[in-house]
Amino acid sequence: MASFEGELLETPLAPQEPAPGKARSLWSDAWHDLRRNPVFIVSGLLILFLVVVSVWPSLIATRNPLSCQLNKSLDPASPGHWFGYDTQGCDVYTRVVYGARTSVTVGICSTLGVALAGSALGGLAGFFGGWWDSLLSRLTDIFFGIPIMLGGLVFLSMTGSRSVWTVVAFIVLLGWPQIARIARGSVISAKQNDYVQAARALGAGNARMLVRHIMPNAVAPVIVTATIALGTYIALEATLSYLGVGLQPPTVSWGADISDASQGMQFRNAPHILLYPAAALSLTVLAFIMLGDAVRDALDPKLR
Repeated sequence: MASFEGELLETPLAPQEPAPGKARSLWSDAWHDLRRNPVFIVSGLLILFLVVVSVWPSLIATRNPLSCQLNKSLDPASPGHWFGYDTQGCDVYTRVVYGARTSVTVGICSTLGVALAGSALGGLAGFFGGWWDSLLSRLTDIFFGIPIMLGGLVFLSMTGSRSVWTVVAFIVLLGWPQIARIARGSVISAKQNDYVQAARALGAGNARMLVRHIMPNAVAPVIVTATIALGTYIALEATLSYLGVGLQPPTVSWGADISDASQGMQFRNAPHILLYPAAALSLTVLAFIMLGDAVRDALDPKLR
C-alpha cells in the first residue's frame, strides 16, 4: 500500500494546455500588423513631424514668412537662410515651414468633414433604404458628374474671400459622395449579419443598432478611403492655389509659391524657389498616401 502511494506521489502530473487567449478584434489585428509595417512607421513619423511643425512652426523657423527684402530677390542659400530667397525677397525656408500648416490644416479638416458627412448620409441611406436611399443615389450621381477640379475653378472663382475654410468647405461639398457610397455599401453588408438580426429580435432600436452594432463594423472601408484621400486633398489645394483660384495672400501656400516661381520661368536661374516648395508638397502627399496604403493592407481581411 505504501509503495503504491509512493508511485502515485512520484508520478509527474500531465502538462496542462494553456488556456486559449482572448480572440483579437479586427482593430487589434490591424494595429498588430501596422506596428510591424515599415511603410506605416516611416509615413507615420513623417506625418507626426509635419503635424508638430504645423502647430508650432516657430520651433524650426524663427523668421516671419511675410517679411521680405526686395534687394535680396532670388539670392541663393546663405548661412541662416538655408533655402535662399524667392522673387519677392522672402526667406524660402521659412515659407516652406509655414506652408506645412496650411496644407495639413486643409487636408485634415477636409478629410474629417468629408468622412463625417459621407458616413452619416451613406449610413442612413444604407440602413433605412427606401426613398432615402433612392434620393442619395440620385444626388451622388449628380455630384459625381461634376469634375472636382472644374468645380473648384468655378466655385472658388465666384468667392470673394478665399481662406483656408473656404477651400475646406468646397472640398467637403464635392468630396462627400465617394465616402457616402462606400459607407452605404458597408452598412448594407453589415446589417445582414446574424448579430444585427439578434439585436433586432431582442428589441434594440434603430439608433442603438446603427451606433452600437453596425457602424463600428462598417467604418473600416471609410477610414481607408479617407486616409488615402487626405493626400489627394492636399494636392488639390496646392493645384487650385497654383492656378490662382485657391488661397490668397497673406496665407502661405506651397501651391502659390510654386506658381510664383513658375512665372517668367525664373526658376531657370534660381531653381531653389521651385525645388523646395515642390519637394515639401510631394513628400507630404506621398506620406499620407503611404499611410493610407498601410492602413488599407491592415484592415482588408482579403490580404491576410
